Amino acid sequence: MKKTNPLHQALFRILRPLARLLLRNGIPFGEFSELVKRAYVEAALEDFADGRRKPTDSRAAVMTGLTRKEVKRHREILAGEQTGTRDLLHTNRASRVVSGWVHDAAFQTGDGEPAMLVFDGPLSFSELVKRFSGDMPPRAVLDELLRVGVVSVDGDSGRLVLQQRAYVPAGDSEEMLQIFGEDVSDLITTIDHNLVSDESGAPPRFQRTLTYNNIPPEVMERWRRHSAVQSQALLEQLDKWLGPHDRDISGQQAGSQSGDSVRTGVSIFFFEEPARKNPNGEGPP
Repeated sequence: MKKTNPLHQALFRILRPLARLLLRNGIPFGEFSELVKRAYVEAALEDFADGRRKPTDSRAAVMTGLTRKEVKRHREILAGEQTGTRDLLHTNRASRVVSGWVHDAAFQTGDGEPAMLVFDGPLSFSELVKRFSGDMPPRAVLDELLRVGVVSVDGDSGRLVLQQRAYVPAGDSEEMLQIFGEDVSDLITTIDHNLVSDESGAPPRFQRTLTYNNIPPEVMERWRRHSAVQSQALLEQLDKWLGPHDRDISGQQAGSQSGDSVRTGVSIFFFEEPARKNPNGEGPP
């Protein structure tokens, strides 16, 4: 029996839940296939330069297994995409408003906590949105934050209260799908970096997972609550350290003497699924 390629096994585990998400959102295989081809072309053209020049269409065709015509078509599509689109995907407007509320001293109380804000006027929610979300209408941002429970309205004063220090959209919304793309891309990029770090000489990036496969179901509800509380606490601790260094908050200009900006962070996610049974039908040893 032919041994399965370990990379094929890993890819199938990645693609299986991805296929479920695509089917739920009405994306047929043909559309997905076109996107895969485009990703192959971009990777060949951008990530495998020989240090002197980018690969030609012919070389990209050899690397990807696509025809030169297909490579040319996808290269032209990539070139026609709006400049800066990908950078914007990393900057969710509502999330930046919440971050600014947490870190900018102008919107904090004397003890450094997020202040209760009026909707309009000096040092108001509207000013917060203008400072951290550009031209987004303050009412639209507020409606979204109210919808997901990040912000509430104080019943006595009518001021806005920050209930959670992070904005997380729900469902298959555009924002949630954006986070899905970023999180999965970041994880795979880190794994790829670590796989070749010995060859490249670059230090490995932190990558750890806590996993057990024989947990009784009656423990799960307590574990879900405990892991959520501890994970949120860790992220808030890291945010207190890193957030004030963000140039949008510190006021330092990009491209200054310290160099161009870097996107960085730490992701934590919870997972659970039924444990796989052994071939003899019994549970994990």
